Amino acid sequence: MPHEPQPHPADAPSPEGTETAAPEGASAPAAPENTEAPEPQAWKQFGITAEDYLLPARGQIRMISPEGRLLPENEQGTEPGHEYPIPADEHLLAAYEALVVGRRVNDQNSALVRQGRMAVYPSSHGQEACQVAAALCLGENDWMFPTYRDSVAVMTRKVTPLETMTLFRGDWHGGYDPQQYKVGIQSTPLTTQLLHAVGVAHAAKLKGEGTVVLAMCGDGATSEGDFHEALNFAAVYRLPVIFFVQNNQYAISVPLKAQTAAPSLAHKAVGYGMAGERVDGNDLVALLAVLERAVSLCRAGQGPLLVEAQTYRMQAHTNADDATRYREDSEVQEWAPKDPVLRARAYLTERGLLDAAAEARIKDAAEKTAAELREGMNADLEPNPEELFDFVYSQKTPQMREQQEMLREELSREQHASEQAGTVAGGAEHGTEA
Repeated sequence: MPHEPQPHPADAPSPEGTETAAPEGASAPAAPENTEAPEPQAWKQFGITAEDYLLPARGQIRMISPEGRLLPENEQGTEPGHEYPIPADEHLLAAYEALVVGRRVNDQNSALVRQGRMAVYPSSHGQEACQVAAALCLGENDWMFPTYRDSVAVMTRKVTPLETMTLFRGDWHGGYDPQQYKVGIQSTPLTTQLLHAVGVAHAAKLKGEGTVVLAMCGDGATSEGDFHEALNFAAVYRLPVIFFVQNNQYAISVPLKAQTAAPSLAHKAVGYGMAGERVDGNDLVALLAVLERAVSLCRAGQGPLLVEAQTYRMQAHTNADDATRYREDSEVQEWAPKDPVLRARAYLTERGLLDAAAEARIKDAAEKTAAELREGMNADLEPNPEELFDFVYSQKTPQMREQQEMLREELSREQHASEQAGTVAGGAEHGTEA
């Protein structure tokens, strides 16, 4: 029999028998004032039970086959309350162009690493559709908090490729201004960005802003304590956060089966009192549909939500990793036909939305982006050592001022010694004594 919708825990009455009378002669404690209006319950809007809303649909949400054909509705994984319309044509074309550019930049960066122009690069080859959809589903004033592997998502939020890759070159902090782009600096420590995302969402809600925050992480991050803390806080305070898990099957060398026994990572959401959904992470159409609805729900006060995208990291964890030590080549080859670029191209071509001229234009744009990135990364920079002290605190501490002065003196001595050596060398060349 179907279950009756359950109230949100914050709105549920106290169990019978838990109230205690105040001591005789003492006034009863005042009930806490509920200053926050109760938020609408999404499952009532969809006409389903709370359980059916919170749990992910029984099938993975998928709209196009690996061959690029639109799937029949009964194969898309949708259920009542979990329906997803096809995104608009112009949105699909913009996403495909970002997808092609992202793939080209991924491959260009791998070459730059081999040339010594980039210190390290965590490629997202094979999971670019997740990143493009994550960036495009957000509004201009929404925030995104990426991981170190989400460079394509950062670029899709209009951060220039050169600014985005500065981090991996080892130059000048994070490379871009987070406030300008509403994009947090790509996080190398695992899962810390989820806490930052929750903090921004909490502040936005307190100020009455309509901001939605999308926090990105991988399957390995779900094994961290920060993951629990971020989801629990967001759920208790009903924050407008989308936790977007890119499940690429490996946390470096640790497979998913060694991390969790849950039916899926999306099922973890219900334990926190938020809705979860799982989507084919190589299906650009389904990703846009699922994430757009998640943003809409968050903006309507129905957050937070957790979305798991099942995808695959086709290349090594980074250029320093040897993936052959922990996975078979045959496994990688199984995922090759599911490539998101080929899949989206086939679908758009079949729909008549992509022709040879449009494909050539998009390819040219991707090559231009790669060329600009090469040119920028090949330029030699003159680092300013004193910048080490300029962006740590809004006001330098006495210890930092002391250290900065010590550095200035050391640099001055080095410059003086270099000038003296040049004078001696010049005198010797002209046969005079220094």
